[in-house]
Order: sequence, then structure tokens, then C-alpha cells
Amino acid sequence: MTQHKQFFSHFSPLIQPLFREGQPLWLALKELENYLKSLSLGKIEVDIPAGALLIDSHLISIGKGSVIEPGAYIRGPCFIGENCTVRHGAYIRGNFLADNGCVIGHGTEVKNVIFFEHAHAAHLSYIGDSILGTKVNMGAGSICSNVKLDKKNIFVKIENNFVDTGLHKLGAIIGDHCQVGCNTVLNPGTLLEKDTFCYPCLAVHGYVKSGTILKQSNIK
Repeated sequence: MTQHKQFFSHFSPLIQPLFREGQPLWLALKELENYLKSLSLGKIEVDIPAGALLIDSHLISIGKGSVIEPGAYIRGPCFIGENCTVRHGAYIRGNFLADNGCVIGHGTEVKNVIFFEHAHAAHLSYIGDSILGTKVNMGAGSICSNVKLDKKNIFVKIENNFVDTGLHKLGAIIGDHCQVGCNTVLNPGTLLEKDTFCYPCLAVHGYVKSGTILKQSNIK
């Protein structure tokens, strides 16, 4: 089974309750909605500009110093921490937890997703049912695909064994400081350990060890 320390060096008090050592990381996504609703949402500490659309605002919290641009769409339940940016054209579909300093950019869609501190998806990304570690950066046009073509349960490959997640929707689990290049697709059930670099325009799958630099030449 995955070791949390191989992916994440630090869990903030906000995120820690979703992760229990010895349990698969993807179970945090299964528990995310209920956890969000336990946070007493509805505390919006910034001005919301005309043109930004908040749906179920009683289920949305936004921390101090965050910037919500006109044209952003945010549906609860949703927790956005301090000093985050939600840009024009961002589409937050609910069940979204962002720690401090995160960016959800123009044309970026997120659904059932956890962003650790300073995770960025600044340009034209789709991120579904995924976890982004601290200072992860998603390049423009990058995708976390979350459903198999046959709609069956998603298996993850760990040490040459295929583990049934019990989920039919699971995108990627991306460790701290990973960089995902422009127009790269992370296929359902992709796991990237810390400090992985993905070149642009790749189709990535499986379990990738920390420090790997993925290029077309070394993807099997």
C-alpha cells in the first residue's frame, strides 16, 4: 500500500483529518464531501465582485486575502483558504478543498478535489477526483482524467500488483512539488510520488517513483 510520506511531506491542520496512515490515499476523496460539510461552511471573508457566481453560498467558505475574479463559478460545498486566486472562467463544481495560496485559473474545472498549499492549476485544466500536493503545478491544458472508457472500477498499480480502489471515478494523486507539463494527460488512477516532472504532451499512467523525469522516451 502507498506510504503517505512518499507523496506528502506535511499535512496542515485543515487537511490532516482526511488522511489516516495505513489507509489508501484515495479514500480521502470518498470522505471529502462529508468532511467539508463538517467545517461549518458559509464564512466568506472577502468581497465577491459582480459577475462571480456562488451557488449554495451557505456551503462555501473563502479565507482572507483571496481574490475571486468576475466570471468565476463556485458551487458548494467548497472551502477556499487564505490568499488563493480564483480567476475569471474558473469552474468549481463542488466538493473542493483548497488550502492557502492556491490558484484555480481561467478555464480550469475542478470537482471532488483536494489542493494542498500553493497548488496551482492556472490555465485550462480539468481536474476531477484528484489530490494535488504542496506546490504542484499543472501546466496549461493538463488533464487529470477520472473515468475509464468502460466505466468500471479503477485499479492502481503498486509494486506490480493491481489494487481495486472500489471507485469508478479517480483521477490522479500528485505528490509535493510535482510539475505536470502543458497538454499532458494523467490517466485514471495515476500516482505520482514527490518531485516528479512530466514533460509536455504526454499520456501518463501507473505508479511513478519520486524524482522521475517522464519523457516520451521512458514511458512504457
